[in-house]
Amino acid sequence: MSPISDNLQAVRAQIDSAEQQAGRAPGSVCLVAVSKTFPADAVIEAAKAGQRDFGENYLQEAQDKLLLIRNQHPELALCWHFIGPLQSNKTRPVAEHFDWVHSVDRLKIAQRLSEQRPAHLPPLNICLQINVSGESSKSGASPEEALALAQAVKDLPGLRLRGLMAVPEATEDTAAQHAAFASLRVLAEQIRNHGIALDTLSMGMSADMQAAISEGSTMVRIGTAIFGKRHYAA
Repeated sequence: MSPISDNLQAVRAQIDSAEQQAGRAPGSVCLVAVSKTFPADAVIEAAKAGQRDFGENYLQEAQDKLLLIRNQHPELALCWHFIGPLQSNKTRPVAEHFDWVHSVDRLKIAQRLSEQRPAHLPPLNICLQINVSGESSKSGASPEEALALAQAVKDLPGLRLRGLMAVPEATEDTAAQHAAFASLRVLAEQIRNHGIALDTLSMGMSADMQAAISEGSTMVRIGTAIFGKRHYAA
């Protein structure tokens, strides 16, 4: 097997173990392989090892990559997740080419995605990004804004509101990890209590995946552990 295939197998084993320890049903957590900065060949290699869901942060890079893969490998039925910050003037390519957007943090973004989603495509799956740690450097609606935002987004045409996403403040303190993820789970429950059906909690990365799964994550976003260390352009 290739290194990427080996790494995928190891990450899936970690997810299986975390599900079991948390008393979760096998297969209840979706692995999103974060392929930002890695070439199309790496995505294709992962896809041939059985990976279906891929996450991208940078729009131009992502657009070039997914169009190349769709054109050269139409047999690969991949699901593309946009997980990075999204400016309102950059929504059209996301609406046209992606299956999921995890980073909707204000109504204007959702409205533009709704208006720009092509009618022949299925509804675009949406997660609202919530800034659970209150960090000024991070995107995301505040927890206090979440219910009103969900109520405004849920009926927009061309969109399907699926759940919430968070990137909590990085910490090695497992109690703090659990607290941050639990706060997102509780927030989702509060929104459900207002009659809004949510089935997705996008939370957890390589360093805090186990805590996220124990607190109810249904999607983890893993990059380096699958593809290796990233090399960013200077």
